[in-house]
Amino acid sequence: MLLFFFLCAHAQYQVVKLWNHDPSHKEKRPELRIFVPDDSLRNGTCVLICPGGSYHHLGLKNEGSEVAECLRQWGVTAVVLRYRVAMRGNHHPAMIEDFQRGIQILRENAEKYKIDPHKLGCIGFSAGGHLVMMGGAFASHDFLADRGVHTSVSLKPDFVCPIYPVVSMQDSIAHVKSRENLLSKGFTKAMADSFSMERHIPENMPPVFLLACKDDDVVDYRNSVVLNDALMEKHIPCEFHLFEQGGHGFGMIRTRSEETNNWGLLLKAWLAKNGFLPKQ
Repeated sequence: MLLFFFLCAHAQYQVVKLWNHDPSHKEKRPELRIFVPDDSLRNGTCVLICPGGSYHHLGLKNEGSEVAECLRQWGVTAVVLRYRVAMRGNHHPAMIEDFQRGIQILRENAEKYKIDPHKLGCIGFSAGGHLVMMGGAFASHDFLADRGVHTSVSLKPDFVCPIYPVVSMQDSIAHVKSRENLLSKGFTKAMADSFSMERHIPENMPPVFLLACKDDDVVDYRNSVVLNDALMEKHIPCEFHLFEQGGHGFGMIRTRSEETNNWGLLLKAWLAKNGFLPKQ
């Protein structure tokens, strides 16, 4: 176990800046942190990881690099997305632009990174869960083209894994800080409706792995319930795990209950069942 934590803390990754060649983006912090698996384990699957942080900051360790190291041990090319957030004055559409840019870079360079462009999914935690849901649900809208960046590759992830996610912007269950940081203080009811993801599930939504805990004291677990209901209504494949205990913000290894201790194995089995990992 000590060795595992040492590896997590010292894992090497490659940094790719998202907007180096785009002078319209003055923010230099957005980047991909690419964790490469050993050649003996590599299976071609790639996962874009979106840490949480209420769209204000990013939990780059427990919901970023530690998750990446776990996935890397499964033979996955794990990529942490350091996206723009409100603490530096950013609001929508900065976050979804960074997400789509990450997908674009990975797909256009699939051969370079030795990944299968048809096995490129995403996992997001808390507000990052909302971002990956936008990435799946809003893929038909090319936010990059709006900024003059053009690509011929698909911007839709092949699978989406929201973990204890922010989903709804409705007053009854919204995570208020995430809503304000995403939409800014002057948001309207129409804007809140537009970014309540339970209201915008398309017919071609990618398959979803969803997880939440009833004792979550940060994001109301009913966000995940309404999302699951919306996915079922559209007949989108979804595996939903709702635990009694576990809380919030535990990533993949900082778990707090017996129920959540091995939730990563549930994800691994789901990925294998859906053809994104080799079956054991």
